[in-house]
Amino acid sequence: MTTPIVRVVGLGPGDLDLVTTRALRLISESPVVRLRTRIHPAARGFADVASYDDWYDRAASFEELYRDIADDLVSLASSSPNGEVVYVVPGSPVVAERTVELVRERSGVRTVCEPAVSVIDVVCAALGRDPMTAGLRVVDALASSEPFRGPGPLLVLQTYAPEVLATVADRLAPSTEVTVLHHVGLPDEVITVLSARELTSFGQADHLTSLWIDGLRTAGEATDDLVDFMRRLRRECPWDQEQTHASLTRHLLEEAYETLDALETFVRLEASGAPLDAAAVHVEEELGDLLFQIVFHAELGDEEGLFSLATIADGVRDKLIGRHPHVFGDVQVASSNEVATRWEVLKRDEKGRESVTDGIAWQLPALTLYAKLLRKAALVDVELLDGAAARARALSALGSLEFTSDPANDAASSSDVAPAWGDALTAMLDAAQWAGVDLEGVLRERARLLRDEIRHREGRGDE
Repeated sequence: MTTPIVRVVGLGPGDLDLVTTRALRLISESPVVRLRTRIHPAARGFADVASYDDWYDRAASFEELYRDIADDLVSLASSSPNGEVVYVVPGSPVVAERTVELVRERSGVRTVCEPAVSVIDVVCAALGRDPMTAGLRVVDALASSEPFRGPGPLLVLQTYAPEVLATVADRLAPSTEVTVLHHVGLPDEVITVLSARELTSFGQADHLTSLWIDGLRTAGEATDDLVDFMRRLRRECPWDQEQTHASLTRHLLEEAYETLDALETFVRLEASGAPLDAAAVHVEEELGDLLFQIVFHAELGDEEGLFSLATIADGVRDKLIGRHPHVFGDVQVASSNEVATRWEVLKRDEKGRESVTDGIAWQLPALTLYAKLLRKAALVDVELLDGAAARARALSALGSLEFTSDPANDAASSSDVAPAWGDALTAMLDAAQWAGVDLEGVLRERARLLRDEIRHREGRGDE
């Protein structure tokens, strides 16, 4: 028994001038022919051919529609007098045709795609771009709501309405330049360049509209370039060649503190309503320096065959997916506190730890360390002082402190002191924890003010 055939014929992206002679002959001579849609300039020449346009109104979704069309085509091919149905689609049968993909998946039927001019050919000819040299990628505007990823250029198809253009704009940086390609190759052709924020102003979008995005500098491409840059430094710079994980440790710590300082300045200015441009540039620079330290360690790990920036990124993403079952699973949470509690339990089980305190870095500054332990204590129902009780305890401890008449000399410093000192300090931390105050940050800010006062007394102002 001969296998039924679904023969797919493309109309090309324009009018009848772009339809091949073979396609015209197949459409006119075949006993069973179906058009996917008449919404195409070349389809006007086939008024007597049945189409699936009415099916669009009845379907609950595009995927349901496309599956119904695939079912019908297989049925028609099986019952056709010559065991074949000719299926006519806009453009090329092998570019952005979901119905053709679905027919290919069916058993008991053979799919034959006839060559046709595609939208890729017409667009690249109009723009004078070689798709291979440019590294063109073709994407479906409706396939995802995630931001577009580089590298460019991208040819975005299925942009058939202003509403779709709006979704594309949401997936791009507002300043991204986008070339709108409308009715390319037809007498009313429009090729115009808009920024992503202006895309919705193009109100003529229809089924013969597509978008070309040339420059798409995304985090992935920028990170790849940074890794390549790091590798060149390791090949050609004597200083970089000498570095090890051990020698870089202090640089990582220094850059972390410099980043923290830049962020605290930014937050302070943001709270005061002051201009943020210079502070934002500083934060960006310091974050870049910190990132470079991570890239450096990742490159050393890659050279050693241990890990790389890619495995680091994949690892942290996979770990955080597991730590967010309320986002990537079916767990329901009622508050951020519940998220934090679940986080600690997942972390403990994941690492096989016996205590929530395992893994805490004891090299942390003492205020930060104690505050972290307070948070851990709350997770295992250790009874903590409320704000009022902590304040009363702090005042009582301060009141019981004894002082000599003379200050301690500069060389005298000890942690071996009366318990009241510990009571006063920890009570202040308990109160701060209750109020949601970061005492480490508060103390750093007061240190900055004291520094400014010292400089003022020295006559240096804010130099």
